[in-house]
Amino acid sequence: MTDGEILLKNADKIHTTKMGLERIGKNLSLNGADAIEYCKKRISDKNCVVIRRGKNYYCEIDNVTITVNAHSFTVITAHKAKQF
Repeated sequence: MTDGEILLKNADKIHTTKMGLERIGKNLSLNGADAIEYCKKRISDKNCVVIRRGKNYYCEIDNVTITVNAHSFTVITAHKAKQF
């Protein structure tokens, strides 16, 4: 099973903390939108590339990187790629 398949199989477990919600919302300029639903939608997109490095999954799509802990399925952070 690929990293992406494992993460999608556990999509119902994906969550974050109150501080995580604030951080993700600020980093992605979500303006009050549900940060976890946004992350789940992006992770489940067929174009999302999921790589596990150590204890985290890194999900990259459309210049956004979402970091998810591989054991607890907690979204740690999400941010836009730096534009040069």
